[in-house]
Amino acid sequence: MQFSRALRALPVVLWLAPSALDAPLAAQVRYRITTDGAWFFQEAGGKRLARLARGALVAGGDGDAQGDWLGVTLEGWIFATSVGPTPRAGFDLTVIRAPEENLRSSPAGALVGKLPQGFLLTKVNDVSADRWVHVTRAGWVQKGDVEAVAQVASSRAAGTDTGSGGPTPGPRPGVAGAPGHGPGVGQPDTSPASPDPSHVESARRTVLYRAPEGPPTGTLAPSAPLRVLGRSGDWTRVQIEGWVKSGDLQAAPAGVLVGVTAAELRTDPQRYVGQVLRWTLQFIAVQKADELRPDIPNGATYLLARGPLPERGFVYVVVPEAKRLQLDALTPLATVQVTARVRAGRTRFLGNPVLDLMSLETLP
Repeated sequence: MQFSRALRALPVVLWLAPSALDAPLAAQVRYRITTDGAWFFQEAGGKRLARLARGALVAGGDGDAQGDWLGVTLEGWIFATSVGPTPRAGFDLTVIRAPEENLRSSPAGALVGKLPQGFLLTKVNDVSADRWVHVTRAGWVQKGDVEAVAQVASSRAAGTDTGSGGPTPGPRPGVAGAPGHGPGVGQPDTSPASPDPSHVESARRTVLYRAPEGPPTGTLAPSAPLRVLGRSGDWTRVQIEGWVKSGDLQAAPAGVLVGVTAAELRTDPQRYVGQVLRWTLQFIAVQKADELRPDIPNGATYLLARGPLPERGFVYVVVPEAKRLQLDALTPLATVQVTARVRAGRTRFLGNPVLDLMSLETLP
């Protein structure tokens, strides 16, 4: 749900698929993604590849429409350490971080979406910025997930200007006769579409738990769509998407960052020092710092936790004296939401983030 909220508020930039360049500019129309977490597909009617944000802007034309499908190009920035080279023709990189990595609109910018491990990408004219790489990928979206917003007045507005170092689009995958290739475009994936094991549904009325053997948090109706995040023994961690009334939601307080991952802190630790985050964690234990934890004051009380969920890495949360009474009510594996200031993006020896607790709430 946290991912769903983050995506709803953040913009996405998608550039026009190249085959539409042969159409008159008047035929090129901008669209906005209207479905939260809309799928980005490999081909029209093909395999689902990644989730996009509600509010994403896409551009397409008659030449890029096939029935209920619209061809587009995904573009953004990703951590250089989260991608590696690939032998696949027409692509430069593949996502190597498991289970997924954030794609952002600019270095450390707005969240575009989450790309799963193995997602293929092409660098944009070898453009990079410090620890970030500028990438692109061609694909398709369903017309039912978009709405027209305006006509494109110029090639620059459509993202097709090639005179200023911008991306030079290539042919659409699956469109015959399109010569050559450009960023994000190569030989189409040939693997047949098959049931996605990461997407399931409840077989019956099902109890949803905060953690294995933990307290129940709600009940799922039969056939509720679920996304599998991980498995452990007889348990499966799932993510459910749906709709709630806007009046039941609240925005994060001013100055509090949401949607930041622990992986981002570890990759660029100095950038986040002093920033305030809101994270959902799984409480493990209360511990006292010693000389093996040089990033925490010796003798200080800290929470050992996992997260931010669904990440499984460890996080250290230093607890001030005034808030230690709250720890008495915590039980192992309880899910808590903390607002905390980043003391260290990664520890010296183990690479785990260290936070200074500001507030803590136990979730049901």
